[in-house]
Amino acid sequence: MRKMYLLIALAILLPAALANAQSPFDGTWKTNMNNVDFPKKPDVYVLKDGMYSCKTCTPPYTIKADGSDQKITDPYVDTMAVKVVNDHEIELTGKKNGKVVQETKVTVSPDGNTMMFEFTDSSNTNGAPVTGKGEATRVAKGPAGSSPVSGSWRMSKMSNMSDNAITYTYKTNGDELTMTNGTGQSYTAKMDGSDAPMKGDPGVTTVSVKRIGKNGFEETDKRDGKVIGVFKATVSSDGKTLTGVYDDKQHGTSAKFTATKQE
Repeated sequence: MRKMYLLIALAILLPAALANAQSPFDGTWKTNMNNVDFPKKPDVYVLKDGMYSCKTCTPPYTIKADGSDQKITDPYVDTMAVKVVNDHEIELTGKKNGKVVQETKVTVSPDGNTMMFEFTDSSNTNGAPVTGKGEATRVAKGPAGSSPVSGSWRMSKMSNMSDNAITYTYKTNGDELTMTNGTGQSYTAKMDGSDAPMKGDPGVTTVSVKRIGKNGFEETDKRDGKVIGVFKATVSSDGKTLTGVYDDKQHGTSAKFTATKQE
């Protein structure tokens, strides 16, 4: 399970008069988790014959489900352990350099149609870990003889997310935008679409931002020069609500959400 982190930014070099005005994006924003349109493309997992596969991870991996640390390729963790608690429950533990940075408990309902999970994750935070709970709905069964955990699952709900995962602040200064968020990531980028370094994120090395119209912006996230995600957002005319769409280029998925400007 991977938490879905929602990033926001802004863009292009403004004319002098506009650059000196208050940007509609400036301020602190908080994502409304009750108003998220989750990706339609499901995640696929298989637990069978003592092996666990995450088919839709990037890259996909298959490891032993015996509770021991197994090497995987991921910018946030380098080992993953899968412990089978019972037929309907598993625990996943991710480590980076031997330190636990992800813990997820997954439970499938008795009828096999709902997957419930709760997690704590410090793999992409420079402070307190991100915590939360969620649910996914089954859209396809796993292979014959596999665990109820197996199959295709579509995210349907995310609740109790810690504020550090869903709160972020922007500040413009002339032709530059500075972003900081609750998990410790930050950047200062010229608003002309050129690349700028992302600080504090193992999975994103650079970002570029550009403006779209009066109240819109686009952010492009890259890892080692490769585009991994594009975020497009529009601020309402009253300046209180931001509506955004994040296109995950690695997974071929898209999610939509709103955020509220904090007073």
